[in-house]
Amino acid sequence: MALQFTYSNQDFVTDLRRPSGSGSGMASPPTTFDKTVKAGWTDRMHRGILRYHLGDLQTRILPGRHGYVAQLNIQRGIERRKPQEILSIQQQFNAKQFNFNKINPEEIIFEMIKHTGGGSAVRGNEPLPRHCRMIVLVNVSPLEFGHCLFVPDPSRCFPQILTQFSIQVGIESVLLSSDPGFRMGFNSLGAFASVNHLHLHGYYLDHELKIESMPVKPLVPEKGFYRLMGFPAGFLFYTESEGLEEVSRAVCRLTDFLVDGNTAHNLFLTRGCPPSDCIQNEKEHNSRKGVRIAVWPRVSCFGAKEESAFNVALCELAGHLPFKNKQDYDHITEKDVMDIIQRYLLPDEEFLRLEQQLTAHLMDS
Repeated sequence: MALQFTYSNQDFVTDLRRPSGSGSGMASPPTTFDKTVKAGWTDRMHRGILRYHLGDLQTRILPGRHGYVAQLNIQRGIERRKPQEILSIQQQFNAKQFNFNKINPEEIIFEMIKHTGGGSAVRGNEPLPRHCRMIVLVNVSPLEFGHCLFVPDPSRCFPQILTQFSIQVGIESVLLSSDPGFRMGFNSLGAFASVNHLHLHGYYLDHELKIESMPVKPLVPEKGFYRLMGFPAGFLFYTESEGLEEVSRAVCRLTDFLVDGNTAHNLFLTRGCPPSDCIQNEKEHNSRKGVRIAVWPRVSCFGAKEESAFNVALCELAGHLPFKNKQDYDHITEKDVMDIIQRYLLPDEEFLRLEQQLTAHLMDS
């Protein structure tokens, strides 16, 4: 049986700040969650379970106001598993295709189990309810250090459509980390998800992203729902530890609405400052007490030709650009990046119509 990591609300890091400077740094000592993820991931890499050894990636910050974090990761482009053929955002799970019930068991780092008692622990073989299982396994084609996949009970064979449980555990995972560089994310079908078996991504990126502090416009603030005021156009939820269940429910209502409307989407979860419609002072800007959940509705891609430089998925929309070749990495400009991303965004009129629909939908809930 896999190692079990148990946790409760008492384990959330509720007073975190981003140190001054461009890197994320470590605001406080690593938590049990961080130690377990990093040690398990490093162990699998050293044992050759990953498809390639991931060292320090060549990184540069593109000049310009967006501060794009470009990284050269040629091996991921070459070695990663060929994406499945996706024909619909609501495509059913197919047990004959690759799924996470077919992986090497050695890829599993631990199971996450939430309980109502205090304290966190890593335990051996205590039986726990199956409905709340979240399996954490290494991504064998990692894009950054600690890149893992979070899979809700693989045996239940959920398709790649978000559930409230998966959203809530994603938020909780960010809160369990004391590293402001720990990120979570999700690609829907038609938004460069490569496997139709419900999973989220988690990884560490030691660079600040603009999404952490981007100004927002309130839409339904009592539900933690805002519109991002910068590029690319999208929506934002914000929660601290106290309100995460209600915000998880609201995020799920939004993504269900998108799925029902056959609208592809990407999510990115990161520590971030509280929502504001203006530039904040340094103390507010550096606060990382809560979690920002960005949601980008986007143009669907079914069997589309991939971009040569990078695919537009969860991390690229957030400002983290893993490049597949050195020429693009060396020469691309901020404008080039924005032009590529713009091709995958909804037209302005369609986005504004969706904003009105989602605002009304969440206000009624």
